[in-house]
This record gives sequence, structure tokens and C-alpha cells, in this order.
Amino acid sequence: MTKLDVRKTALVVVMAAVACVLTLIPRVPIPATGGYVHLGDLAATFGALAFGPWLGALIAGGGMAVADVIGGYAIYAPGTFVIHGLQAVVIALLGQRRNAWMMFIAAAAGGVVVVGGYFLYQSLILGMGMAVAFVEVPFNILQASVGLLGVPLYVLVRRAYPPLVRWAQPS
Repeated sequence: MTKLDVRKTALVVVMAAVACVLTLIPRVPIPATGGYVHLGDLAATFGALAFGPWLGALIAGGGMAVADVIGGYAIYAPGTFVIHGLQAVVIALLGQRRNAWMMFIAAAAGGVVVVGGYFLYQSLILGMGMAVAFVEVPFNILQASVGLLGVPLYVLVRRAYPPLVRWAQPS
């Protein structure tokens, strides 16, 4: 297990709050499933690349699950925690310490986790059935595409603040 220092802990909490805010504002409801589209995937990608798989999972899954609870979508919170947490793990493991193209591929792979994860969560766990869950697939693809914007954001922030690279490393 890695040791967390106060600065790293504070940054992870702030990033989870950013993920929460980007999930809450703006959000576009999807009436058929009771879900919504949001910008939180941008924070998931940035958090995964900047902080690595496990802290990235806490940032993405935790921040967005809190947003579900705060925003009145508590039924989605457990799935959100797992799905977006796994999204961050996939992005970090595939994209960490690699070039920007590999980071884009990693973000796209994380997007596949989101689309597939919510399809399974809605159809199997929430019992909506495949036909209803399928209605949300294009919206989840759009939402996951927003996550691609986290790659240039990470590259630009890393360039402006080189110590960012060390946060993804175990301490």
C-alpha cells in the first residue's frame, strides 16, 4: 500500500469534488432510463492520468457517486462508483507514462467500460431490460467522448506543472 501525504490527499479530495461538480453541472436528463449525461468523464480521465489507477478510481467513482446522491439519482450511485472507478483504472493502466495517442486510446477504452457498464447495470441490476438500457447507449457514448478531452487537459497541465507527473507514482 502506498503512503499518502497531506498534499496528495488534499489534491485527491479536490479532484473528487471537481468530478462531482462536473457531473452535477451541467447535466442532461435521459427520461427513458432516469439517467443523465454529464461532463464528469473529463475529470475521470484527468484524474486517472494524473493520480494513477487507485486514486483515479477514488476520484472518478467517488466524485461521481456523490454527485448521483446529491443530484437525486441515488439508485445509480453504487453502479457509478464501480463503473467510473473501473474506467479510471483502465485509463491509468493503459495510458500512464505514455504518449498522447496512447492516452487517447486509454480514454476510449475507459469509455467502453462506461458504455458497457451502464448498459449492464441498467438492464441486469436495475431490471430495466435491454431495450430500455439500449436507449441510453448513444448518450453514454457522447458522455464517454467528453472524457477524451481529459487527455489534452492533462498534457497541458503536465507541461505547465511538471511535478504533476510524480502524483501518479506510488510514494
